[in-house]
Amino acid sequence: MNYTISFQERINLGLEQLSKQPPVTLKMARNQAQKLKIQSKSENKKQRI
Repeated sequence: MNYTISFQERINLGLEQLSKQPPVTLKMARNQAQKLKIQSKSENKKQRI
């Protein structure tokens, strides 16, 4: 891992990664939020040992 990266280089790498991702619509974001809300309910969580 290269830890000597400057903030500007880090910004450029982040923007490059974001540009490769497909665009997200509001409908897709709402569906994902609803799915996560359902999955995160306490009765669906696994119990710790």
